Amino acid sequence: MLSKKTKYGLKALTYLASVGTKEPVQIAEIAKHENISQKFLESILLTLRRNGFLGSKKGKGGGYYLIKEPHEIPMTAVMRVLEGPIAMVPCVSLNFYEKCDDCPDEEECSVHKLMLQVRDSALDVYRKNTLADLIS
Repeated sequence: MLSKKTKYGLKALTYLASVGTKEPVQIAEIAKHENISQKFLESILLTLRRNGFLGSKKGKGGGYYLIKEPHEIPMTAVMRVLEGPIAMVPCVSLNFYEKCDDCPDEEECSVHKLMLQVRDSALDVYRKNTLADLIS
């Protein structure tokens, strides 16, 4: 299940992209428009800033803004930053692989085989979409 952090992060990014300007948008405006707790949103936006999706400006007229064009922000990157590994189990993760303790042979494991398909399907969707696709 998608975490609230990821859901709200996607909503905030799509709002900033839909504004269509590089001018900073105040957290309060995003929170109100997207019905998100301002305090929770602050931590999400900070994560997105630290990972190179957003810029910020302090003081009067401050807020957050996209530092890349929406078509340059792939959903794979956003999902990994906000949600963590895309794979549901560590033995099929591309970036966070770990062998399962209870599995003697991954090649024979039915769960492994299924989760490879799930991972590949999810990656296919994320790779084919950018932030621009979410606002079009």
